Amino acid sequence: MSSSIPILSAKEIVRILKKMGFVKVSQKGSHAKYKNMLTHRICIVPMHVQVARGTLISILQQADIELQDFLNQLQ
Repeated sequence: MSSSIPILSAKEIVRILKKMGFVKVSQKGSHAKYKNMLTHRICIVPMHVQVARGTLISILQQADIELQDFLNQLQ
């Protein structure tokens, strides 16, 4: 994994996903399901204090979001 991929909290990831049009549709235990109402893409976010880099990559793949687009929203 590249060190250019940050380790973020679930709160930070959710904040960016919401900016990109995702809304929370359900939660079971510590995993929340977010859906983009325009593209109907669904992603599962573990509500942990720190989300590993590989898990972040998986979330972005589920959501069909490019890493650079996601990182641009971080700033």
